[in-house]
Amino acid sequence: MITNAMTIDVEDYFHVAALAESIKVDEWDAHECRVEANTDALLALFDEKRIKSTFFVLGWVAERYPDLVKRIAAAGHEVASHGFSHQLVYKQTPEVFRDETRRSKDLLESLIQAPVDGYRAASYSITAQSRWALDILVELGFVWDSSIFPVNHDRYGMPGTPELPYRLKTDNGGEIIEFPLSTAKLLGRTIPIAGGGYFRLFPYWFSRWGLGSINRKQEPFIFYLHPWEIDTDQPRVKASAFSMFRHYNNLDKCMDRLRNLTDDFQFSTVGDVLRNKQLLPAEPRSGG
Repeated sequence: MITNAMTIDVEDYFHVAALAESIKVDEWDAHECRVEANTDALLALFDEKRIKSTFFVLGWVAERYPDLVKRIAAAGHEVASHGFSHQLVYKQTPEVFRDETRRSKDLLESLIQAPVDGYRAASYSITAQSRWALDILVELGFVWDSSIFPVNHDRYGMPGTPELPYRLKTDNGGEIIEFPLSTAKLLGRTIPIAGGGYFRLFPYWFSRWGLGSINRKQEPFIFYLHPWEIDTDQPRVKASAFSMFRHYNNLDKCMDRLRNLTDDFQFSTVGDVLRNKQLLPAEPRSGG
């Protein structure tokens, strides 16, 4: 079996871009935090299934729940950065992006006493208009990124870019390994299939088919989920009908589907998959 990358974006329900119209950043602390319990539920599932995963931890979460970050690392999972404030990269200045990304990386490394090599932008918001962020990631010492979705979308996407892991040359001549979010081909169209809302929207058989189509080419896929996507009891936030559909659709089915997915495919961390592809050295970096 091909080993695929299991990834979790560690953020809470009130961080998501789909609800930003209703919940402002300065209101986050007023909302009930559920990220710790939901992430622990995923850790328990992965322990049961003997799966190692990559957890992209939001700096805002790490600052408030440092022991959660330590538990993730102690269980043998890979800790990566999800930035600090979950703002869309292309709505930030390079200076703000640099400062908050450095802040997140430094915080995570201080908690786990090891290098943090990987990064994923909020809402996959490294796009054609924010390619400059890749040079900043290289500058800050990141080795790999998983922020580029090779699809058309209203909020993100870089259509026409490679669909499998590759070495990306940045605009200023640097290099970073990119693990793009997975897609499938259907009737000549590129379909997002990597997880999250698509995993909840599509019936499970369709996700299994689409992800399996990548493995049938002897290539790994990358899958993502958020802790709030298994939380049926989270508070309901009033937003536009479309945003509410995006956020709340099939929450009650997600955990069972995830269990099925872990039975149907083989998973490990992003780092392990990139090492299998010989895009990273055979041994992970260590530090203290």
